[in-house]
Amino acid sequence: MIHCVLHDPDDGVAVVVVEGVKAGMTLTGLILDEDRTISLACRQDIPIGHKVALKDMSVGDTVYKYGVDIGKVVAPIAGEHAHVHNIKTKRW
Repeated sequence: MIHCVLHDPDDGVAVVVVEGVKAGMTLTGLILDEDRTISLACRQDIPIGHKVALKDMSVGDTVYKYGVDIGKVVAPIAGEHAHVHNIKTKRW
């Protein structure tokens, strides 16, 4: 089962595409640009349509989604729900 998708293998986050993603699960992510899968540990419950961090990220790191810079990390992230509480836009 595919739990999350990403386009670029260098993305830092993937989008959850199924209901019921819970802390402790091992997720399968599909890298669309390469048609291959990856596995990752999930440390928090994550709602469908939200992002999961694919790697540990530190404050100030740039976050890439679908190969595009979507913001910077403002609180450390590690296999967690990546959203407005730990990522902020660089626009303002």
